[in-house]
Amino acid sequence: MSEVAVKQDVITKFRTHETDTGSPEVQIALLTARIVHLTDHLRSHRKDFHSRRGLLAMTSRRRKLLDYLKSESVERYNAVLASLSLRR
Repeated sequence: MSEVAVKQDVITKFRTHETDTGSPEVQIALLTARIVHLTDHLRSHRKDFHSRRGLLAMTSRRRKLLDYLKSESVERYNAVLASLSLRR
């Protein structure tokens, strides 16, 4: 599956209305998909420090978005955590 197709699937799954592409839920889901992909890449390319730095930036951005979503709506925050299985 191409990267564009994965992105469209994530957007359609997590959007809150028909034209939604930028809500915190969508942004968190897109970042999670990229983080998972990059984590797999780094397992086979252990010395790719430039990608590792990008991964750290993505996880930090996702953390900030999760904190924002939690401050706005705890129900939406818990729904995103459950659907992405971020916390055990």
